[in-house]
Amino acid sequence: MKPTRIATIAALLAALHGAGPDFITTRAFAADAPATAPQTVPKDDWYSQRVDAAFVAGYAVLPKPEDVTIVDSRPAARKYDRGHIPTAINIPDTQFDKLTDLLPKDKKQLLIFYCEGVDCMLSHQSAFKAEKLGYTNIKVYAEGYPDWIAKGHMGAVSVPYLKKRLDEGAPITVIDSRPKERKYDKGHIPGAISLPDAQFDKLRDRLPTDKARELYFYCEGLACSLSSDSAVKAARLGYTNVKVVPEGYPLWAKLYGPGPTGEMAAAKPTIQGGKEAGSITIASFERILRDAPETIHLIDVRAEKHFRAATIKGAINIPIDALEDSLDELPKGRPIVFFCTSGARSGDAYDLIKAKKLPIEAYFLDANVKFDKDGNYRLEEN
Repeated sequence: MKPTRIATIAALLAALHGAGPDFITTRAFAADAPATAPQTVPKDDWYSQRVDAAFVAGYAVLPKPEDVTIVDSRPAARKYDRGHIPTAINIPDTQFDKLTDLLPKDKKQLLIFYCEGVDCMLSHQSAFKAEKLGYTNIKVYAEGYPDWIAKGHMGAVSVPYLKKRLDEGAPITVIDSRPKERKYDKGHIPGAISLPDAQFDKLRDRLPTDKARELYFYCEGLACSLSSDSAVKAARLGYTNVKVVPEGYPLWAKLYGPGPTGEMAAAKPTIQGGKEAGSITIASFERILRDAPETIHLIDVRAEKHFRAATIKGAINIPIDALEDSLDELPKGRPIVFFCTSGARSGDAYDLIKAKKLPIEAYFLDANVKFDKDGNYRLEEN
């Protein structure tokens, strides 16, 4: 067995929901194992050559292997885009005849088809069609994507789906796992935070405190494993909604043009004012924390004991009773956003800044902030 094959750790294979080391597989073991059919009772019209999740896991790795093509036979927008097996291409069975150019030229290459589970016939139908075209090494993962996720493996999303989520202003966090100076600063997906995989442990506090938040990791495309490595690390930290974007920044730049550079990302944030003078809307506040938290200063004006118990990541503590004597200590260079638990004390902080006519751009969060013991928080309209 070649060392390079042994070293292909399946960084995409599990770790969700606290999966332990037993879920970690290597491509070497899965690829060399016999392509045994799963225990599911086959149906008469199924394709005969079937494999299970463990077999597929040996090939659904980054960098993408060159000797296999995994094919998702489901519809694009409703299924594939929002969740698929990493490295799989999308050839909906209904469009199979129009998209045969996406199949490999080598008719002996391994093809693995899958769709939406044991009641879905799309993968079997596509497998029969591929066989008629002369392909000789075809397998069907009949249990499909639902089983893949149920087994604890990592899911992937398409670049267009990520773009859609960002355009919708969805509460997601996009993470660029590439080196910051050599890659991220020269262009990245808008709103992505820089968390190089090589510095993951050191900089992991850049991740949101909410372990249920959607995290999308990307790097330099199908030849890059940094995003999958970081995604597994995040899952091991307890994040439960982690996915990778295998095609990463190269496809983003091709479809939507180059993203902002590091310097552009540090520009002044766009702050949407709320109903009260000086307030910031919850939507605007959450968008800034998601897309560009480094562009504002967060000041928690609650008592120190409450701040120590739980706060918003990145905030400093200046209790409202000490604020007037601490005006010279206020951070400079970025807008300040004051917050508390109800908007009352943070509103008083904003009023004090205005009354003193300080040359500071300040706002307050006019919202109810619910802090959990684990450090998470929720925002509710007053």
